[in-house]
Amino acid sequence: MTAPAPRALAGTALVAIWHDIVPEGLADFYAWHDREHMPERLAIPGFQRGRRYRRVTSDGQDFFNLYEVAAFDVLVGQDYLARLNAPTPWTRRVVVHFRNVTRGLCRVAGSRGTGQGGVMATLRFAAVPARAEALRGHLVGESLPALTAQPGVLSAHLACTDATGSSLPTAEKQARGNPTDIPSWVLLVEGISAEHMRLALAAVLPAPRLLEHGAAHEPLTGCYQLESARSAATPA
Repeated sequence: MTAPAPRALAGTALVAIWHDIVPEGLADFYAWHDREHMPERLAIPGFQRGRRYRRVTSDGQDFFNLYEVAAFDVLVGQDYLARLNAPTPWTRRVVVHFRNVTRGLCRVAGSRGTGQGGVMATLRFAAVPARAEALRGHLVGESLPALTAQPGVLSAHLACTDATGSSLPTAEKQARGNPTDIPSWVLLVEGISAEHMRLALAAVLPAPRLLEHGAAHEPLTGCYQLESARSAATPA
C-alpha cells in the first residue's frame, strides 16, 4: 500500500487570529494559552493542531494564533460553539487584555509544501469581486508552487474566510469587549527565517503583482516566530 503524501496542514479549515496584548496581561496570557486554552481547543473533536507565533518584524499585531481543523463544519458545529459560549473564569480574565483582534474561520483554498516552518509570514487582503475566481486560480495554480520553490520556504497556503461563521456572536467575543475584525483572504508562507520570507514574497508576490491579479488593496503583512505548538494527540 502506498503511504499518503505528507501534508503541511492538518486539515481543510483554519481558525486564524491576530491580536495584541496589553503589557500587564502578558504573563497571564502565556500561562493561560499554554496550560488551558490550547489544550481546551484541541480537545474539541476535529481540532487537529494549534500554534502560537509572535511578531518578529515591525508590521502586524503582536501575536498570530493558528488552529488547523479537519473540516469547516467543525467550526460552526455545536462542540466549538458550546465552548465559545462557556468561557472559563481564566479565559474571561485574560481576554479583557486583548486588543486589535482579527479573527477568521477559513476554508483552505490551496496548500503546497510538506513542512512546518519556524517562521510564518501572513498576508491579509480582499479580492475585487469580479476578479475573485481569477485571483484564486492564479494564487493556487502559480503563486503557491512558486513560493514553495524559493530557498528557505517549506510551505504556502491560501485560505478564504467565511464571513457568516466568523461573525457569529459568542460569549467569548462579548467578554473581550473590543470589536473583532474579520479578514477576507489569508495567505500563509512558512519557512526558516524572516529574511527568507521577505525575499520569497518579494520575488513571487510583491504587492503590485497581487493588485495586478485582482486584489482590492495592498495586503496587511506580518512575520511571526513560532513560540508553541500542540497537536490533538499531545497530552495536556
